[in-house]
Amino acid sequence: MGVTAGCKEFVRDLLSDFGPVTIRNMFGGAGIYADGVMFAILVDDTLYLKADDASARAFAAEGKKPFTYRPSGRAPVAISYWEVPERLLDDPEELATWAQEAHRIARATKSKSAG
Repeated sequence: MGVTAGCKEFVRDLLSDFGPVTIRNMFGGAGIYADGVMFAILVDDTLYLKADDASARAFAAEGKKPFTYRPSGRAPVAISYWEVPERLLDDPEELATWAQEAHRIARATKSKSAG
């Protein structure tokens, strides 16, 4: 697992219609933050956005799956970050809309866990 510097720069530019982001290395990948809230991850140069049950259906309709990892000696675990459809990599304006929704979901999730 890993994320190249070129991929980080590409994603930062790609999300410019969304707004400024901070990309921080973590666990062999990277977290993508806006306003102190992580709403996306990069793993193996692949972009994933935070999703809830409703938005996950939109990702699934595009043939995408959630990010999964395999803890040592255990079954794979899926988390609520879904792979971005390839077409959005050519459409920064629409990607910004999806990123805004992911950021809203991440803020709501953070608020629930803080409360």
